[in-house]
Amino acid sequence: MSSQVSWMLELEIQQGRENDLRALMAEMVNDTQANQPGTLDYEWSISADGKQCHLFERYVDSAATLTHIETFGKEFAGRFLEIFKPVRMVVYGSPNAAVQDALAGFQPVYMQFAGGFSR
Repeated sequence: MSSQVSWMLELEIQQGRENDLRALMAEMVNDTQANQPGTLDYEWSISADGKQCHLFERYVDSAATLTHIETFGKEFAGRFLEIFKPVRMVVYGSPNAAVQDALAGFQPVYMQFAGGFSR
Protein backbone atom coordinates (compact mmCIF):
# COMPACT_ATOMS: atom_id res chain seq x y z
CA MET A 1 0.00 0.00 0.00
CA SER A 2 1.23 3.45 -0.88
CA SER A 3 1.98 6.06 1.78
CA GLN A 4 0.67 8.82 -0.47
CA VAL A 5 -2.20 11.12 0.53
CA SER A 6 -4.40 12.92 -1.95
CA TRP A 7 -7.67 14.78 -2.04
CA MET A 8 -10.19 16.60 -4.14
CA LEU A 9 -11.56 19.72 -2.48
CA GLU A 10 -14.69 21.20 -4.05
CA LEU A 11 -15.22 24.91 -3.40
CA GLU A 12 -17.82 27.52 -4.17
CA ILE A 13 -16.30 30.85 -5.22
CA GLN A 14 -17.77 33.83 -3.41
CA GLN A 15 -19.34 36.28 -5.87
CA GLY A 16 -17.11 39.17 -6.85
CA ARG A 17 -13.91 37.51 -5.56
CA GLU A 18 -12.51 36.27 -8.87
CA ASN A 19 -9.53 38.66 -8.88
CA ASP A 20 -8.74 37.81 -5.26
CA LEU A 21 -8.92 34.12 -6.15
CA ARG A 22 -6.42 34.48 -8.99
CA ALA A 23 -3.95 36.41 -6.82
CA LEU A 24 -4.21 33.96 -3.91
CA MET A 25 -3.98 30.95 -6.22
CA ALA A 26 -0.77 32.29 -7.80
CA GLU A 27 0.75 32.94 -4.39
CA MET A 28 -0.20 29.52 -3.04
CA VAL A 29 0.99 27.67 -6.15
CA ASN A 30 4.34 29.49 -6.14
CA ASP A 31 4.89 28.92 -2.43
CA THR A 32 3.96 25.25 -2.59
CA GLN A 33 6.11 24.58 -5.64
CA ALA A 34 9.12 26.39 -4.20
CA ASN A 35 9.01 25.16 -0.62
CA GLN A 36 7.24 21.79 -0.47
CA PRO A 37 9.11 19.10 -2.42
CA GLY A 38 6.81 16.41 -0.98
CA THR A 39 3.91 17.86 -2.99
CA LEU A 40 3.47 15.66 -6.07
CA ASP A 41 0.37 17.32 -7.57
CA TYR A 42 -1.18 20.70 -6.81
CA GLU A 43 -3.81 21.54 -9.41
CA TRP A 44 -6.55 24.18 -9.40
CA SER A 45 -9.51 23.97 -11.79
CA ILE A 46 -12.29 26.54 -12.21
CA SER A 47 -15.68 25.89 -13.81
CA ALA A 48 -16.57 27.68 -17.04
CA ASP A 49 -19.15 29.81 -15.22
CA GLY A 50 -16.56 30.85 -12.60
CA LYS A 51 -18.66 29.66 -9.67
CA GLN A 52 -16.79 26.52 -8.63
CA CYS A 53 -13.20 25.57 -7.98
CA HIS A 54 -11.68 22.13 -7.49
CA LEU A 55 -8.29 21.54 -5.90
CA PHE A 56 -6.54 18.24 -6.54
CA GLU A 57 -3.59 17.72 -4.23
CA ARG A 58 -1.29 14.72 -3.79
CA TYR A 59 1.54 14.32 -1.32
CA VAL A 60 4.30 11.74 -1.00
CA ASP A 61 3.28 10.89 2.59
CA SER A 62 1.57 12.19 5.73
CA ALA A 63 4.62 14.22 6.79
CA ALA A 64 4.57 16.16 3.50
CA THR A 65 0.81 16.57 3.85
CA LEU A 66 1.21 18.05 7.33
CA THR A 67 3.87 20.46 6.06
CA HIS A 68 1.38 21.74 3.52
CA ILE A 69 -1.49 21.95 6.01
CA GLU A 70 0.66 23.85 8.53
CA THR A 71 1.79 26.36 5.89
CA PHE A 72 -1.79 26.75 4.68
CA GLY A 73 -2.97 27.45 8.22
CA LYS A 74 -0.26 30.03 8.94
CA GLU A 75 -0.12 31.83 5.61
CA PHE A 76 -3.29 31.35 3.61
CA ALA A 77 -6.32 29.97 5.48
CA GLY A 78 -7.85 33.31 6.44
CA ARG A 79 -7.85 34.72 2.92
CA PHE A 80 -8.78 31.34 1.42
CA LEU A 81 -11.92 31.04 3.56
CA GLU A 82 -12.98 34.60 2.65
CA ILE A 83 -12.89 33.70 -1.05
CA PHE A 84 -14.16 30.12 -0.96
CA LYS A 85 -16.94 28.19 0.71
CA PRO A 86 -15.83 24.55 1.08
CA VAL A 87 -18.48 22.21 -0.32
CA ARG A 88 -16.93 18.73 -0.20
CA MET A 89 -13.58 17.10 0.45
CA VAL A 90 -12.74 13.52 -0.51
CA VAL A 91 -9.45 12.12 0.80
CA TYR A 92 -7.61 9.13 -0.69
CA GLY A 93 -4.57 7.17 0.41
CA SER A 94 -3.12 6.58 3.86
CA PRO A 95 -3.37 9.75 5.95
CA ASN A 96 -2.19 9.28 9.51
CA ALA A 97 -4.19 10.41 12.56
CA ALA A 98 -2.44 13.80 12.63
CA VAL A 99 -3.49 14.53 9.04
CA GLN A 100 -7.03 13.38 9.76
CA ASP A 101 -7.17 15.68 12.80
CA ALA A 102 -5.82 18.60 10.76
CA LEU A 103 -8.44 18.09 8.04
CA ALA A 104 -11.38 17.57 10.40
CA GLY A 105 -12.72 21.10 9.87
CA PHE A 106 -13.40 20.26 6.22
CA GLN A 107 -15.47 17.20 7.26
CA PRO A 108 -13.80 14.99 4.66
CA VAL A 109 -15.01 11.67 3.33
CA TYR A 110 -12.20 9.09 3.50
CA MET A 111 -12.02 6.55 0.70
CA GLN A 112 -10.13 3.30 1.19
CA PHE A 113 -8.18 1.71 -1.65
CA ALA A 114 -10.10 -1.20 -3.12
CA GLY A 115 -8.11 -2.17 -6.23
CA GLY A 116 -6.37 -0.93 -9.34
CA PHE A 117 -2.96 0.57 -10.00
CA SER A 118 -1.00 3.76 -10.58
CA ARG A 119 1.84 4.20 -13.05
